[in-house]
This record gives sequence, structure tokens and C-alpha cells, in this order.
Amino acid sequence: MRFRALILDHDDTAVDSTARIHYPAHLRSMALLRPSQRPVDLDTWFLKNFDPGIMGFLQGELGMDARELAVEEEVWRASMARDTPAFYRGFLEALADFRARGGHLAVVSHSAPEVIRRHYREAGMDLESDLVFGWDPDLARRKPSPYPVMEILRRLGLAPEEVLVVDDLKPGVEMARAAGVEVAAAGWGHDIPAIRSYMEANCIEYFQRVADFAAYILR
Repeated sequence: MRFRALILDHDDTAVDSTARIHYPAHLRSMALLRPSQRPVDLDTWFLKNFDPGIMGFLQGELGMDARELAVEEEVWRASMARDTPAFYRGFLEALADFRARGGHLAVVSHSAPEVIRRHYREAGMDLESDLVFGWDPDLARRKPSPYPVMEILRRLGLAPEEVLVVDDLKPGVEMARAAGVEVAAAGWGHDIPAIRSYMEANCIEYFQRVADFAAYILR
């Protein structure tokens, strides 16, 4: 195999979660906090997560204060606890084959680590022995900071060229670049022209289908 480890995003890379969980949670938050303000549509929500990132959007563009951010997070966490998104068809099978050939798996996401592990566990794959980095209140320890990738390299004893980051959005690309590792784009979760254009220009591969991703990592 060309890589010894995969560092995987979770939302809209492994599971179909933005349309099912995260965006509806934002709509519920806006109904509570800003009932007279029209929320962004789903494609714009994807774009805001792409750039400037979720906190840049909530704080910088919507101007949410600490109280509103706390409500947004509470609604979001309640939604994640209640709903379980589906993994993309073929994704888990590709990871199982990669692991069976001696590959290492890690996850770096903005979702909570316990939620990520639950999603995998309920889908029949155990990640308890794998490294999972999720949302951290410390900006320096969460994506797009290179900290999670650098920690994975250190703990697994791997060189940057032995690792591939797989993500669907700009923060994952920025994290990978800052850590000096290659990054490939998961393009099967959404197809928004501005996002696709950036990912195609800044990733070593752009995968429209999970099957293409599987063939690439197992080659």
C-alpha cells in the first residue's frame, strides 16, 4: 500500500451527517435564538463550514455572543446524542481492508470523540484502539491546527510521507499542509462548485466515489 496510515475526517467523509444532523440542529438553534432572522440554506451552510469555518461563521458573521454559542452547542450536542447518521456505502469495507493489510486508522474531526467512536461501534467497527481527535475548545489543538496530525505521527512513529489525510473541506487541507502530509478530497458527500474547485486544486486526488477512494488506498 502507498500509505501506512489514514487520518480521516468524520462528517461528510465517513458519515452523511451535515444534512441529517448538523444543519437541522443549526436551524433549531436559530429558531430559538434569532426567530426573526432567516437562516442560511444547506449549501451555504456547507460553504460556511468550508470557509471561514463554523466558529468564524457563528461568531464573526452571525455575531453570536457567549450565551448564544452555548445554546447552539447544547442543541448540537443533543442532536448528535439522539441521531445516528449512516456511513457512506463501501466506506467501512474499505477501512476494514486497509486495516487487514496492516494499515493504521485515525480520525480528526470537529465532532466529539465519544460520538465518533459510537458511530463506528454501532456500525460494526471498533475504533477503541485507534486515535480519535475531536472538537477541542482550544483552537491550537483542533483542526485546522496541525496538532492532531503531529500527535498521530508521534504516537504511531510514522513519517509524514507515510500518512494520508482524507477530508471534504478546507480546514482539513490546511491542517494537512501545516503538518507536511498529503491530503485527498472526499467528494462523495456534496458537490458544491466552490468547494470542489478548491479541493481539486489543493489535494493530490479528488474522489467522487467511495469506490475510487478504496481502490486508491488499497493499491
